[in-house]
Parts: sequence; structure tokens; C-alpha cells
Amino acid sequence: MRSEWIVKSAEVSRIARFGVHSGGLTMTEPVIREPRWPAFVAMLSAGCLYWALPEQLSLGPSWLLLAVVFLLLIPTAISHYRERYNATRILALIANTVITLAMVASLVFLIEELPKHTEPPKMLLRSATALWFTNVLVFALWYWKLDAGGPINRERTRGSLKSSFLFPQMTKQDVHSTWSPEFIDYLFLAFNTSTAFSPTDTAALSRWAKVGMMLQALISLSILALLAARAVNIL
Repeated sequence: MRSEWIVKSAEVSRIARFGVHSGGLTMTEPVIREPRWPAFVAMLSAGCLYWALPEQLSLGPSWLLLAVVFLLLIPTAISHYRERYNATRILALIANTVITLAMVASLVFLIEELPKHTEPPKMLLRSATALWFTNVLVFALWYWKLDAGGPINRERTRGSLKSSFLFPQMTKQDVHSTWSPEFIDYLFLAFNTSTAFSPTDTAALSRWAKVGMMLQALISLSILALLAARAVNIL
């Protein structure tokens, strides 16, 4: 009985190290984890940009958003380290939602303040620039967090990724390719959308991705149009 138990234990150990495929044992490929620090830096950068806004254009004290994001990132990093990915996803979505709401509120405040001519031109330029870059970071975070189920799901489905965006690397005819987009790819996509107001080298495939890119381009165009109108004293 003892020898049989030892054999079964050894078999269980082998299955834990190897994957079962077509009735046999095959070596499973290790999961390649995407670094999370670029997304964390982007969230903190959005908070710092919001801190640069004057009090009348911010939702509450201008430092409040940075403090909230920083406090949310602490349990987010801890839960990711402990591999509690559901908690990590929820906390990250809450943080990005807070940043998005703050950005939209400040954009509304900026639109209200422009016709009043109460703010110095330098202050308006600084505020509009901060909101423009915040717009890029916010949508890059949304694309990164929502596309193909988020970073955790993308790590598990390398080579068979069902992405809402068609990146150039995905068009290569390589059946063994395990390429997967990371945060810098979504940041590049968001930056191009805000500058060109349209897709450049990456196409949107799903409806939610198309709606997201339209909203991002609309916000970016609104900020630039408001600045141009103020510059020629139309408003």
C-alpha cells in the first residue's frame, strides 16, 4: 500500500509540472507575466497632472486625486503580489474610474471658465495641457485593462489572443508567435488617437473599442478647439 501511495504521489507531482495533452504528458510553457509598474506609474502620473490644475478646475482639492490613487495602489500591488487577481482587477478599475470622473469634471469646469475670461492665459494653457495628457493616460489604462479580458487573461492566452485591436505584430503569419500587447502598446495607441483623431497602425475591431477611441478623440479635439478659440478671442 505504501509503495502504491508513493507511485501515485509521484504521478501527481509530474502532472503538476507537466500538462496533459492528447493522452500524454507534455511540458507546459511558463506563463510570462507582464510588468505592472508602467500602469501604476501612469496612474500616479495622472494624479500628478491633476495636481497641477488650479483649485477652481479640480473636483475638490487638486491633491485629492493623487492621494486617492496612491491609497488604492497600495492594496492593488499587495493583492497582485499575493496573486489575488480578482481583487487586483477590481481595485484597478476603481482607481481608473476615479481618474476618469475627475478628468471629465475638470473638462466641464474648463469649458465653463473659458467664456468668463477670469483665468490668466498661462493658467488655461497649463490646465488644458494637463487634461490632454491625462486623457491619453486614462484611455491607455482603459484599453490595457479591458482588452481581451485584461492583462491576466492575455498572459494565459498568448498565441490565441482575441484582442479588440489589431496590432501590426498580430498580422505576421507565425503560428508559434506568443506576442501579446503590453501597456506601452496601449499607451502608443492612445497617444496616436489623441494626436491624429483616428487609428494609425492599429485598427479597432470590437464595438466597445471603436466607441472608446471616438470618445478619446472627441475629448482631445474639444480641448484643442477650446484653446484655439480662446487664442483668437472667439470665446
